[in-house]
Amino acid sequence: MTDAVVADLRARWTRTLVAARAGADGPDPGPYADNLLARWAEPQRRYHTTAHLIAVLDHVDTLAGHAADPDLVRLAAWFHDAVYLPDRSENEERSARLAERALPEAGLSTETTAEVARLVRLTVTHDPADDDSNGQVLCDADLAILAAAPEAYAAYAAAVREEYAFVPEEAFRDGRAAVLRQLLRLPRLFHTPHGAREWEEPARHNLTVELELLAAS
Repeated sequence: MTDAVVADLRARWTRTLVAARAGADGPDPGPYADNLLARWAEPQRRYHTTAHLIAVLDHVDTLAGHAADPDLVRLAAWFHDAVYLPDRSENEERSARLAERALPEAGLSTETTAEVARLVRLTVTHDPADDDSNGQVLCDADLAILAAAPEAYAAYAAAVREEYAFVPEEAFRDGRAAVLRQLLRLPRLFHTPHGAREWEEPARHNLTVELELLAAS
């Protein structure tokens, strides 16, 4: 990650945090950005990396007009995989608790902190309510990779396999296939108008192709 990318991310974090403070005072945003960026750069990550963070933030920007409070969605994007160990199942909960500890110290109110933590926890199921516009934006932004061009999707699938390199091949195939079938059974993968229009069809195509490749391997 270049110095320019780091500087841009720190600037994005600062703008978002200051806006979410809604005029309240708070400490220097920089150390919080540095802590989060160090987490996103941990060596066990292959897909859930800083590149994924950037992609989710960019997708939130695309969908921001649909969110009730896009800055809180952006904060949730920063925290949603801030704690990530591939062999642990409670990453989202631990990430939400990190937000609950850090954000009040960083100058956010109890209410805004609670909303960010709620959004982080929602990424367990990616199943926001019909009236949850913030949740719809975060979930769609997080799953947008499913609708990537075929080469980018293949790279995503390969990176997921690398993160789970400790899992034997047959067990991984079975588990991954179960995840793909679960996604394909959902009545809809995307909830925002943009996501439904632009991402639903290519995502279902990518999932189906990966499932067929797993079955053939």
